[in-house]
Amino acid sequence: MAFTTAMPLISQVSNCSLNESECAEEEYIPYSTRPETYIVPVVFLIILVVGVAGNGVLVLTLLRHANMRNVPNTYVLSLALGDLLVILTCVPFTFAVYIVDSWPFGLILCKVSECAKDVSIGVSVFTLTALSADRFFAIVDPMRKLHATGGGRRATRFTIVIATLIWILAIICAIPASFSFIRVIRVNKDVTIKVCYPFPEEFGVEYPKTVLICRFFVYYALPLGVIAVFYLLMARHLVQSTKNMPGELQGQVRASVKQVKARKKVATMVMAFVVVFAVCFFPQHVFMLWFYIHPTAQDDYNAFWNAFRILGFCLSFMNSCINPIALYCVSGTFRKYFNRYLLCCCVSEKRRSSISSSRRRGHSISIPTCGRVHNTGSRRGQQSIVQLPTWAAHGVETRNRTHQQEQETTVTTCNNGLEHRI
Repeated sequence: MAFTTAMPLISQVSNCSLNESECAEEEYIPYSTRPETYIVPVVFLIILVVGVAGNGVLVLTLLRHANMRNVPNTYVLSLALGDLLVILTCVPFTFAVYIVDSWPFGLILCKVSECAKDVSIGVSVFTLTALSADRFFAIVDPMRKLHATGGGRRATRFTIVIATLIWILAIICAIPASFSFIRVIRVNKDVTIKVCYPFPEEFGVEYPKTVLICRFFVYYALPLGVIAVFYLLMARHLVQSTKNMPGELQGQVRASVKQVKARKKVATMVMAFVVVFAVCFFPQHVFMLWFYIHPTAQDDYNAFWNAFRILGFCLSFMNSCINPIALYCVSGTFRKYFNRYLLCCCVSEKRRSSISSSRRRGHSISIPTCGRVHNTGSRRGQQSIVQLPTWAAHGVETRNRTHQQEQETTVTTCNNGLEHRI
């Protein structure tokens, strides 16, 4: 997206090449006097920090904890990896473009940055479509083999294959971005700048229009249309299933209601991702289609369109750091892990002295620490270091221990003393 930083200058190239007098009169506004020079880098720095921290914790959680590895979370992992890709390969370079006038990184990084951006967009929208389809079949047809209880591992393996195919498809769709090149733009007789531009001139004047229209339908309109159909069918099924639920089997009804609520929570999570994606990329698609297709766009470019361009530019990258925030808001399970890795700090010295004083008085305490704490189950006092199963705490010796006998209490404690059970 580095070429969008030079949009106002693209329209000046033809004037300079055709009419030297017009070129000489063209006024160039230095970057140091533009407000976006100071606003956009700050926004991008926030995107970089929040995106790396949020998506990094998300990837760590899904890879480290086996209980989080299921079908929806496999797609969430794919989303997080795609967001990390664009944050690490595009944001730093684009950050620099708003500080200096010309693209300073050379041809290779120009191609890598543009390709990584398109791959990330493809992974995001195709994964969201697959997630919506998965939620539809999980709610409408929960007895399918892939979603049956005995087919959990098989479903996860199948999902990994789908996620891999999504990445391959996204890479194929990003091939046009590999044609990006360093375009020299002569603003006036005294100023010449270089930009990373994705539309080679030898492909003709219709090439940008064709690519942008295809991108709009492949990356935006068609996937969102498919997602909308899945959610409309899903909503209709939930309404009908609620009306047709039998009233005589109270136990089964309660179990069914609980199951429906759990699936609706996941569907709500996916819908939050979809809304975020649709909002973040809408301004960018509108501007690009207007600028390259509208016949008088270059003449009509004004302060409003400049602000709208910058807004869409920032929102498109902001999408890569909003997903973890949305997940934190809609998912209590993920919120616990985010709290553990991001918000849980070591205890203060004052807290430590209070704990030491309680120990000397022989009080039973539970030490708040960062991370996992295992209670031993001892009746004389709680230890936060040793982990013992229930059968050992009661002095029972057996060689064949059942799952219930091996249960232990696992809690996460923060410096505020609160405990979150997982």
